[in-house]
This record gives sequence, structure tokens and C-alpha cells, in this order.
Amino acid sequence: MRAAGMKWWFLTGLLLASSVQADLARRRDAIVEVVQKVSPAVVYIGTEQEVESRFRRGGRSFLEDFFGGGQQERRRVQGLGSGVIVDAAGTILTNDHVIRGASAIHVVLADGRTLEAEVLGSDSTNDLAVLRVSSKEPLPTAKLGTSGDLMIGETVIAIGSPFGLSKTVTAGVVSATGRTFRAEDGTVYNDFVQTDAAINPGNSGGPLLNVDGEIIGINTAIFASAQGIGFAIPADKVRRIVEELTRFGKVRPAWVGIDAVDLPSHIAAQLGWDRSYGALVAGVEPGSPAEQAGVRRGDVVAEMGGSRISDADDFDTRVRGYPARSAFPLVLFREGGLRTLQVTPVEFPPRLVESLAWERLGLRVKEARGAMAISGVRPGSAAQEIGLEPGDVILKVNNQPVANSDAFREALLTARRGRSVLLLVRRGRYGYHITLPFQGQRL
Repeated sequence: MRAAGMKWWFLTGLLLASSVQADLARRRDAIVEVVQKVSPAVVYIGTEQEVESRFRRGGRSFLEDFFGGGQQERRRVQGLGSGVIVDAAGTILTNDHVIRGASAIHVVLADGRTLEAEVLGSDSTNDLAVLRVSSKEPLPTAKLGTSGDLMIGETVIAIGSPFGLSKTVTAGVVSATGRTFRAEDGTVYNDFVQTDAAINPGNSGGPLLNVDGEIIGINTAIFASAQGIGFAIPADKVRRIVEELTRFGKVRPAWVGIDAVDLPSHIAAQLGWDRSYGALVAGVEPGSPAEQAGVRRGDVVAEMGGSRISDADDFDTRVRGYPARSAFPLVLFREGGLRTLQVTPVEFPPRLVESLAWERLGLRVKEARGAMAISGVRPGSAAQEIGLEPGDVILKVNNQPVANSDAFREALLTARRGRSVLLLVRRGRYGYHITLPFQGQRL
């Protein structure tokens, strides 16, 4: 009897174990498999930043504090974010805003190890950064897929550390692609994937995955006040930018040589373009990539990289998303029909920087003791009307310090697509913020 009872309990245990295994197998869907496959490659990123603040001591007046009184205090501010390992040697992708200004960056791996990280390169325009850590053994990785075939409504999974809660998983669908939006700080971001998968502070830099476990985007929480809306940098753009950052440490400014303007309805009607989107080619720079590709004045730019162009600002913003030497398809409307051209942007030619400053800002500048001094002002320009004079010193362009010609060129190239530029100008002992409108063609 005892043997029979033991046999019964044994068989019952086997049946229960088999039932549990069958239940687990039934519940193990695609999302669970993706999480188990990719989680080891997702990391927590912690940063430290030293900041200075002034505090008052008892008895000091407000004016004393304002004009230099008070005590300077240095303190450390900590930040957090997520990242994903894409190379077994230790290459990690995250957001630029996660590591911007950090004096120290450490990465916590899924197995609990903490490693110090160095920045290989970062790009604020697209909110992407590339880090590198050293490990004695190969690290787990996630595969960078493609975003070119994303379908609206397909399932996506986000993994990260929102609010410091590591290994948090959310799921949703692709809500839209090619999305352009304005963040809280006024920065315009273009060509992003929109999803309803929850992406909160701390998720920034983590992967957005498809059901095959491939990275189809890098999550970003730059639109933090959004409810039920998340954004990710599409994988195809990530691949282009990472190549630039790893090779050059920055994304080289791209230039195609097209002056695009908004398309008035009466001009669209004359051309035979009956759509509500598109930008008009008002000019093509001789010898530019656009001219070499066959773009003509009077063409309507309908699409770029597979997505519609809504207006001139959209076109200018989208061009900035392509690094130099990275070709993209441009769909044009000309003489009643559509045609597709391949355009390969190049670095902005140095020969055009001086003319850019003169024609669009009305200024000539030269280096002067850690800043740029104005050496000439074009008659009739907005700069002359505002009252800028030779001898005035430009300290910053759009809040970027310009200590030398290279810094001025980089700042001007970054700002050239806007309608105006903010200058910090010193005259004598005083500094002034001046908003100077751009004039002429947007090269």
C-alpha cells in the first residue's frame, strides 16, 4: 500500500509539473521572448554633474549678491537614463540629453556590474550619444534593425529604467512614423517614431524593439509632458549618426545647396501641383550636390527619405537629420510628373561660410582674444539697422560660445536653417543679447 501511495504522489507531481510547463508555454508570447532575449543588453546609466550656485549669507543685500557678493557653492547633481549595448566590445547607445554636461558617467549592467563609460561622440540635434565601456569578456548585445519597413499599428516593446526603476518593460504599437514635434525647450526634432508604449524620464536611451527583438528605435523622453505619447529615434537614422559619431566624434553638418521656400497656393496651381504639402525650390547653388543630382529651380519637393515634406521648414529640418555622405531619395514634381533623384549631402564648404555670414547676417568677423570681433557691417543689412558696428565682439551664437573661427563656423552652420540667430555681443564693458534675422537664401 505504501509503495502504491508513493507512486500515486509521484505521478500526481509529474502531472502538476507538466501542467505548469504547459501553462508557461502557453503564456510565453512574443513579448516575453523579446524581453528575455534583449534585457541582458539593456543598461542603467547614472551621471554626475558639478554645478555652481550662489547663496546669501545673513546681512547681505540683494544688490551685493547681484553684483558678485554671496558665497559660491559647488554641488553634485545626479542624473539617470538607459542605454543599450550594440557591440560586444562595449559600444552603448543612449540619448545626448542623458549624458550632456556630465563630469562622470557609470553604466550598470544587467548582471549588476558597474563600469565607467567614456563618450565617443554625441549629437544634440538628434538627441543621440555613443558611449564605450571596457570589459574583460564579451558583453551581451542587441541587434540594430531597420526602421524603413515599420508598419503603423505593429507591436513594439520598450525596455529601460524610468524614474530609476531598472528593467521596466512597456509595450504598445507604432502610432506614426516620420513625426516632427517641438520639445518643451523649443527645439524641433524631426523624423521620429511615435508610439503609445509608455516612455518616461529614465527610459531615455533605452531600446524600442519589434517582435523579433531587433532595435527599431532609441527611446527619448524629450517630450516629457506628453500623456500616452512616446518618441524614438528611428534605427536607420541611428545607424547613420552612430557612424558619424564613432568616426568623427560629431555629426558633420550636411549641405545639399537647395534654397527651399513655402509653396503658395497660386504658384502650386500654376505648376499643376494639387496637393496640400510640398516645398518650392527657389534656387540651387551651382556645383552643389542638388545641382549634380539634377534638381532644378521651380521643382516641388514632395518627399524626402520616403516621407512627405510639408513645407520649407520641414525640408530644412529633415536635411539636418542626414549626415554628410549619407544619400537619400528626393521625390520631385516637375512638368506634371513625379521623379525620384538620389542626393548625397556633403560637408558645408568652407568657402561659403564667409559669404554666409556676410549675405545672411550682414557681418564680417575675425578672431579677437577668445571671441569673434566684428570687422565689417554690410550696408542696408539688419545688422546695420540694429546698430552693430566694427569693433563689437560676438561672445556667443545661439548660446554657443565662439572663442575662435572654428567655433563660430560650427555655430553658424547649426543656426543657418533658422529664421533668426541670437547673438551675445559685447560693446565696451556691457553685453547685449541681440536677435538678428537671417536674410537671403537658406543654403
